Order: sequence, then C-alpha cells, then structure tokens
Amino acid sequence: MADHSKIEWTDATWNPVRGCTKISPGCVHCYAETFAERFRGVPGHPYEQGFDLKLIPGKLLEPLRWSRPKMVFVNSMSDLFHKDVPEEYVRAVAGVMRETPWHTFQVLTKRSERLRELLNGGLREFAGEAHIWWGVSVENRKHGLPRIEHLRETPAAVRFLSVEPLLEDLGAVDLEGIDWVIVGGESGHGARPMQADWVRGLRDQCKESGVPFFFKQWGGVRKKAAGRELDGRTHDERPGPSRVAMATAEERAALIRGWERRAAAI
Repeated sequence: MADHSKIEWTDATWNPVRGCTKISPGCVHCYAETFAERFRGVPGHPYEQGFDLKLIPGKLLEPLRWSRPKMVFVNSMSDLFHKDVPEEYVRAVAGVMRETPWHTFQVLTKRSERLRELLNGGLREFAGEAHIWWGVSVENRKHGLPRIEHLRETPAAVRFLSVEPLLEDLGAVDLEGIDWVIVGGESGHGARPMQADWVRGLRDQCKESGVPFFFKQWGGVRKKAAGRELDGRTHDERPGPSRVAMATAEERAALIRGWERRAAAI
C-alpha cells in the first residue's frame, strides 16, 4: 500500500492481495513481479514470499484510515479476480469500497471472464456504485479485445480500459459503454516498443466517441526521458472523482471497529 502513488492516473494504491501469475503477453515484464521478487527470502519483509499470491486481511481497512479522499488503484501488486482469491474475500474488498464512497476506486484486471461472472452474480450489488470503476487491461487484439467485450457485458456503472503495455495496433475498437481509456508503453529493461500511430489511433477514436483519453507514457528503457507528450501536449482526461462528502473521524472510527471484527474472521 501507499497513500500516495507515482502512477500518473491515480493518487494511491491499496493492496489487500499480493502476488499473481502470468496469463498473457502483457504480463511478460510485470513490474509488480520484478519488484516483489527482489525481496524473496528476506525475513519479515512484506514480500518475503516474493510474488506468490497471498491474501492480506490486515490491509482491508486502509481506505477507512486515510484522512482525505483519494483516487485509489486497487491491487496494483496483484489481480483481485485471480482464480485463487476466494469470492468471499473479493466481496469483503468490495464491501470496504462501498462503505468509503468519498474515495474513487479503480479496479483493474486481466481476468475479465471472472469479472463478468461476479459482477453479474455475487458482486452485482456493488457493480452500480459510481465511485467504483471496473476496468480491464488491453495489450493486443488477441487477448485484449475480448476483455473489452467481457467488461461491456457487466452492469458496471463506470468501465475503463488500461491499454498498457500497448504491444500492437489495435485497429478499430468498439468504445460503446466505455467511460475512460488509459494508454501507455512498456518501460524498464527489455521494454517492447510502441509506435506513435498506434497511440494516435486510440486517441482519435476516443475523441470521436467522446471518451476521456489519458496518455500515461511512451515508456522504454529511459521512461522519464521519453516523457508523456503526444503531438506536443499531454492528455490527462478522466472521469470526475467521487463528490461524496468524507465521513467524520467518529464515523470512520465506528466503521473501522466493525470491519476489524469482520477482517479478524477472514
């Protein structure tokens, strides 16, 4: 967890789950795995088990403890819809999000089929919350475009796409029902290149469809040097955050006491 984040499109990260497994080309150079595996075997470190998947009930209450509203990237170091995360635990995470509507939560997954199943089933009561944004990762046509269809088949109030790392020209993308598109290139050692016309194609389609477009980065080995300007400007559009007033300290304390009992039972 971090109550602040260097990720350009969010304010904070929240990780009630740690670890994941690779399922598609977008996972090849996973930044989260690279970070976590540096600490495998370090006694007492949060990532002593490296990137092995692990539930962290002690992290469930963090959004209740923050002193101001935030945009929150949920599970930047995992995937909430991983097959090994029990549905009961996913419901607990969603329950905390529902009870903290002054924050805006950004939930991103590559497991779009499970997302579709749960938002149409056991998580349906949470799907319509306007301060919880549900999104899928899109890296190429083969794996990414079907995820968009799965997302569109949910009753989510806000749907978004994280097109990062963009590995090829996606061509025409159906943006019906999509509320936000983030695009970015891969960064770090071995980063696969992204062509400017691939990005322009998505930018132009977003403009035509009236969908907010956020260009995160060009990426590459020297991410900072490459910057994030596209055709001479930055693109920072996104839906507006929650406007729900933050609960008082006393109200949050009461919620924390209730959730402490629930978290202890998980």
